[in-house]
Amino acid sequence: MKKTLLLLVALLLGVNLWAQKFAFVDSDYILKKIPSYKAAQEQLDKLSEQYQKEIEEKYAEIDKMYKDYQAEKVLLTEEMKKKREDEIIMKERQTKELQMKYFGREGMLFKKREELVKPIQDQVFNAVKEIAVEGGYAVIFDSAASPNMLYTNPRHDKSEEVLQKLGYK
Repeated sequence: MKKTLLLLVALLLGVNLWAQKFAFVDSDYILKKIPSYKAAQEQLDKLSEQYQKEIEEKYAEIDKMYKDYQAEKVLLTEEMKKKREDEIIMKERQTKELQMKYFGREGMLFKKREELVKPIQDQVFNAVKEIAVEGGYAVIFDSAASPNMLYTNPRHDKSEEVLQKLGYK
């Protein structure tokens, strides 16, 4: 009796797993088709370039200060040397702090990306979720984010459905 019950449970689990539906989307493809995402990316790229240029200018200033110091070092007193070294170190520390303020984990660029891109990503996620519920899919993979997908049958690609659900073609 136990063997029969165990066999029945195993059979039901196997059928249940076999009956699961899977699909995939390509989030990169979807996002590239959304004009507001492109605009957000362009805005972020410009902001990043602006921040990077400012940081590079600061490092060029530090480099000039250091070269000037090296050239004048022999003429300076120990007190003057110490003062100039401290100025260079302080300027470098300030530049690194500015770099973290712009590009760090909680930096301005990260916050701007969250502000501009996250709402679009949330819309895409919600559309994928709706398609999964409507189609009865157990799992929808992202082929753009998963390098482990060795083969995907194009008929299971739901990227176009996501775009249609979002109102894009």
